[in-house]
Formats: sequence, structure tokens, C-alpha cells
Amino acid sequence: MHKDSLEIHPLDFHFGCSITLPPYAKNDPANLNEQDFKKLYEAVHQYLVVVIPGQEKLSPKSQYLLTKRFDPSIPEPKDTAGANYGHGKEFRHTQSVLRKDGTSVKSQPQVQILGQGVFDKDEPGNENGEAIKLTHPSHTTFHHTPLTPDQIKNESKTRFYRWHIDSALYDLSPPMVTTLLGIKVPPTTQYQTISYDDGTGDELKLTQGATCFVSGAQAFKNLSDEDQEFALNTTVEYAPHPYIFISPARATSDGLTMVSEGKEMNFEELPEWEASKVKKLPMVWTNPVTKEHHLQVHGCCLYKLHTKVGETIETLALEDAREKVHKLMRPNISPNQILAHGWKQGDLVIFYNRGVWHSVTGEFKGVGSNGEDERRLMHQCNIASGIDPVTIF
Repeated sequence: MHKDSLEIHPLDFHFGCSITLPPYAKNDPANLNEQDFKKLYEAVHQYLVVVIPGQEKLSPKSQYLLTKRFDPSIPEPKDTAGANYGHGKEFRHTQSVLRKDGTSVKSQPQVQILGQGVFDKDEPGNENGEAIKLTHPSHTTFHHTPLTPDQIKNESKTRFYRWHIDSALYDLSPPMVTTLLGIKVPPTTQYQTISYDDGTGDELKLTQGATCFVSGAQAFKNLSDEDQEFALNTTVEYAPHPYIFISPARATSDGLTMVSEGKEMNFEELPEWEASKVKKLPMVWTNPVTKEHHLQVHGCCLYKLHTKVGETIETLALEDAREKVHKLMRPNISPNQILAHGWKQGDLVIFYNRGVWHSVTGEFKGVGSNGEDERRLMHQCNIASGIDPVTIF
């Protein structure tokens, strides 16, 4: 029997929970009253990843309104093209590594349609009145040394695609939360195995297309005292138009950062940019509810690290900055640190984007060897905040 208020069910892990909505909400979390929304807000900040099942009919408008409610600093939309979307206009730029990651809902452009396969105009989740073709991000086009076709097909191997924080990391501030809705997902009986390929022997078996999360709070706690001190005193400078800057380069096999081969675009080749819009963010962000420190770095998009040592600032340039960040991050993607969410139809996942790192996983073919439908369709919403994250000592 449902109670009259929102119920929280912690997962059997060091973060994450599921939510049962109260009857009055009519299975739409956008209808929560102030008291229950406050409980949801605090749950997202405390548990970091929140799952609300049975939301396959949630409208794009409700998803947008729910997402926006988490951040009063979000300005009203500047135009109908969704200029306040979390990745801004770079999400569709022809040179961006994000360019194939989806399409916008025409009626609610802050909501993106993601997935794999062709969907007719009348299929659930396709709100655009025309057939759409979606491509699931695959490590095979992004990693420096991808798995072989045999490893993917016959051994069911896959990789973390890219560990990241949802953010443009240029001009716009990182979104507070991301909401991700699974409308059409493959059967949960299909599994793949993450191959780390770094000599550790680490592997992680998960459902096909699972989204993986790491707690930035736990990642900070896992650092040595010396590394915590370094992180607390370090500012991460991101490249201008970072997703375009890195587009000719390729990622490490664990998806944490890029291989340094000098292939990045020269700044002179980038679209017009302004120094004042380059993002310089603390390496550690403070959770406003729990007051915990979260190690929050986008390792693929960083450009430099600036560390305060006494009265001086020491700077690590691109290659050394990547190497340092990789050393800080790699222990925290070990299998026992990862919450791998295996998608069920109707799952709405709300995650605290300023408190976790996450990665796409999985390889999709369209129709599996046993005839299973491997198409996937999801709605994603995150909106650039009006304020940058801060570290409170």
C-alpha cells in the first residue's frame, strides 16, 4: 500500500536509491508538492543517483519542468532552440565529439532523444512526428585502441565510453542534475563485460547498455591525505570549445582521459571563442546538502591544472595534467566502486551531476544474435546552471 508521501528505498550499495511516488502525483514526479519535492531534492544530493520506475509515459514537458525545479538559478529559455541546454550549441556542432549523440524534442528542445536504431514517427518516445535514426556512442570511434570485432561480437566485451560530467565546460555552468528516461530498452537478460585493458585484470559484467556511475564523494575520500590536499587546492582549466578541441584525439582504454599525441585542434582552428568564457573550475565541489567534498573532473576535456602551493601557483600543462588526473581517478572506477544501472523500461534516473561521474557503456547492433530487439530510445534533460560549483573548506 502506497503511503501519502514520497518513499525512499536505499540501494544495497554505498550510494543510490529508488523512489516510490505518492498517489496524488498521478505517476508524474513533476506534480510533487513542495514537501515531497524537498525530500526528492535531498535524496538526489544524499544518494546521488535516484531511480523512479514506471515513467515510460512521462512527457518531455514534465521532464523539463522537473529538471528545472532542482535549480532556481536556471534562467528562462533564451530561444526556442534550447540555448540553455547543458551542452549549449556545441552539442550539434559538426566538429564536436557529441554531434551524433541524439536529437532534440521539437516541442521541448531542452529534452534530447538518445538511443540506437530507427524509430518510426508513431513509436512511443519519438515526439517529433517523423522517423528518426539514433546512434549509440561506441568506444570504437572514440578510443585510441578499441576492442577487436571478435572481442565485441564473440566475447561480448565492451568499454566505458567516456567518464564525464554533463557540461559544455565553456561559457555555460555545469547543470545541477540530469534526468534520463528509458522509454525503449533492450532486455535485461543481455549482458556484456567491461574490459579495462590496463594490465590490472579488472572486468565488470553488466547488462547491455548500462549507465555507470562513480560517487565523487567516495572518490575524494579514497584519495590519500596528500592527494586530497592537492585536489582541494587545484583549479581545472578546460579548453575553449573542449569537445571540438579534442575531436581529432582519441581516448584512453578506460575512458578517463585522452591519449596525448598532439592531435588536438589548434586554438586558431576552433570556432570563435573568448578568454572570459573559458571555464576554470575547482577540482573539488561541495555538496550543498551533505557538505561533503566531491572530486569532480572531466578528464577528457581538461587543458591545464593550476595548484596553489604556499603563495605560488604551479601549473601542469596538457600532457602532465592528464597524467595526474588519470592517477587520481583510475582507482575510483574499479569494479567495486561502480554503480551500474541496468535499464528497465520506464526507469527515470535523476542524478546529481555535480556529485557523480558517469559513463555510457555497451555495443548495440540493432537485432541481437538471438533475435532480440537491441534498439534503444531515451529522453535526457540537463540544463546549464546560472552559477558555477564551489568548494567550501
